Amino acid sequence: MTQYMISIYEREADYATMTPEAWGSVLDAHDAFTRAVADLGGTITGGGVLQPTSTATSIRGGEVTDGPFVESKEAFGGFYLVEARDLDHVLEIARLTPAPFGGVEVRPTMDVAAGPAR
Repeated sequence: MTQYMISIYEREADYATMTPEAWGSVLDAHDAFTRAVADLGGTITGGGVLQPTSTATSIRGGEVTDGPFVESKEAFGGFYLVEARDLDHVLEIARLTPAPFGGVEVRPTMDVAAGPAR
């Protein structure tokens, strides 16, 4: 099994105006996703949800500043680390990732001893 990171990118503003009921629906969708991963034969090995970019502190060239590195329409909001048989398998899983205000990106994690993929 290979480990992949499913990164979730969404429009933060949509979450800022979300009702408690809508937030509950998002949480329910993520619970369903975690069950679906197991049903598909994958394993979630980690993950997390990030606070909004307004809470970010960036360091570039040794300079510390408030806020994210770049302004964008979508922000990195969370991730899952998933073990899957291969790219096709993780893409089947990733298609189910809840991201109602954006999308996801899938990348394999690196075996540091082997170096970057070529």
